[in-house]
Amino acid sequence: MTKKENRIKPLRIKKNDTVKIIAGNDKGYVGKVLKVFPRKASLIVEGANFIHRHQRPTSGGAQGTIVKREAPIHVSKVLLICPKCNYPTRIGQVVLESGSKLRVCKKCHEMVDA
Repeated sequence: MTKKENRIKPLRIKKNDTVKIIAGNDKGYVGKVLKVFPRKASLIVEGANFIHRHQRPTSGGAQGTIVKREAPIHVSKVLLICPKCNYPTRIGQVVLESGSKLRVCKKCHEMVDA
């Protein structure tokens, strides 16, 4: 691992969040986050950024196929859709008195986490 990979920056987008893609071939697409990779600062969005993988035929007689699946997208290319105001927005953080952090919508100032 390099020194850059050791510095994991906490992502403000989590699994099952609804996001809008703001850059790339799938610009404008809205989907649900399936998986988050904090070390690479990327995530997989359901139904976006498809890649094709070619599979070889197996010895059992099965034919070779082309498999389509979602590839990771960098976190800077997506915006969270606020569940309260239903707009794509940046995310802020508020530290409570108990020391826990909550995500906050920058547009409507409502808490994203319930």
